[in-house]
Amino acid sequence: MYRSPYPDVDIPNVSVTEFLFSSIAPEDMDRPALIDSVSGAATSYGQLAGQIEAFAGALAARGAGVGTVIGLLCPNVPAFATVFHGVLRIGAVVTTLNSLYTPGEIEKQLSDAGAEWLITVSPLLPQAKAAAAAVGIPDERLIVLDGADGHPSLRDFLTAGETAPEVSFDPATHLAVLPYSSGTTGVPKGVMLTHRNLVANVLQSVPVVKVQPEDRVLAVLPFFHIYGMTVLLNLALRNRATLVTMPKFDLVAFLTAVQDHRCTFLFVAPPIAVALAKHPVVDDFDISSVHTLFSGAAPLDGETGEAASRRIHARMLQGYGMTELSPVAHAIPDDRSDISVSSIGVLVPNQDAKLVDVETGEEFMEDERPGELWVRGPNVMTGYLGRPDATAETLDADGFLHTGDVAVHHANGSFSIVDRVKELIKYKGYQIAPAELEALLLSHPKVMDVACIGVQDKESGEEVPKAFVVAAPDSGLDAESVMTFVAENVAPYKKVRRVEFVDAIPKSSSGKIMRRDLRAREAAAAAL
Repeated sequence: MYRSPYPDVDIPNVSVTEFLFSSIAPEDMDRPALIDSVSGAATSYGQLAGQIEAFAGALAARGAGVGTVIGLLCPNVPAFATVFHGVLRIGAVVTTLNSLYTPGEIEKQLSDAGAEWLITVSPLLPQAKAAAAAVGIPDERLIVLDGADGHPSLRDFLTAGETAPEVSFDPATHLAVLPYSSGTTGVPKGVMLTHRNLVANVLQSVPVVKVQPEDRVLAVLPFFHIYGMTVLLNLALRNRATLVTMPKFDLVAFLTAVQDHRCTFLFVAPPIAVALAKHPVVDDFDISSVHTLFSGAAPLDGETGEAASRRIHARMLQGYGMTELSPVAHAIPDDRSDISVSSIGVLVPNQDAKLVDVETGEEFMEDERPGELWVRGPNVMTGYLGRPDATAETLDADGFLHTGDVAVHHANGSFSIVDRVKELIKYKGYQIAPAELEALLLSHPKVMDVACIGVQDKESGEEVPKAFVVAAPDSGLDAESVMTFVAENVAPYKKVRRVEFVDAIPKSSSGKIMRRDLRAREAAAAAL
């Protein structure tokens, strides 16, 4: 078993709210906690703490309480921090939703999570309203932060004058958030993360991901994603840094925000690192304030990482995690120049790991030998909501979470991800479950069978979804029709971007799709 090179950290048994906000020093009260990159409006730590209490009080006065599940469909704006932590303050549970979701996808998550409330913004109201109606959430429990007729607004809640109640729950077992993840296989499932999980992961990250109070951290990675939730919304605030929020990624807007707000620490996903390394417009901006880039959400190749680092004269670090790990398990320390940018770094404190031979199940400790990565620690989820079967497949009796990723351990104590056992497609840091796309395509009357895999796009270097389709005889089905059908029913990042018609889908005797055969077929075609 591998252990972190860092000593264990003490993890207090407190709520996320108490952990983050009960110890704000008097000198920090007037410091900016959040700045809206678009308007420049700033929210101080004192204001944020007051807004959280006011929102929590109004929410409780309207019937929400310990255990109430509340959906949050919102881009990165300062108000996200207020409502997210206001919900946690009263012991309710937040299920965060992707801002790109269609009404059907929102409905599915709200229904599965058992959400009784939904919080959103007016640009997302049409899809939010449709989904809320479908699951029985009334208009008075559909909060539109910036205001909409017939719905309560953030202003209504903050000016209600209600006092947040005293609540009692065990942070070690009480759920804080229900983000959704496809895990190692299958369709999205609710990941049950407790207050202790989130508190632990912030404390585990602090010694390695060294955000300082003087840092200005650009918050472009979505708060609804566990990466943004933990390292931005929680870690940066815990360390009293300033978050500069961006509602969506646009390269020019991103560079403008860095330049205008003198951002110093950038958490990015690989596509942003690629842009920083290669896009000519980068040279038009003064981003010399940046001292650190930290990449996560998907693997970053070393060449791109080093190119981005050289171009903007900043350190490039990389980390690894997954929703089920709250999410950080590994990170490259900023003082370890011996660790390659292409690696995921070392285990964070309080983290154990094993490598297991994918074919034989043998546990081993041998440098440069690939095996499935198993991880154990206080940041590991309690399980998948309502899915004891999937939980049992992922969490073993010893508390190790089987990540589905194939890693190697290096002599200097770092790890690298070299492959993955799981079949998920990762596009721009988002997870796409092939099973979800296949289920949708099989509902098309002209599709007889289908299998989806991730393939490399030569122009962008991204992994994109490709569908191998068996069409009904004489149906006249074409690739454009297949892609349009999918695009009309899923979030933009899930769109099928390649289609190939085949006579049959390769399957095992048990009926399981043999994706390895499809990948081999794709590799052979690419080599021609």
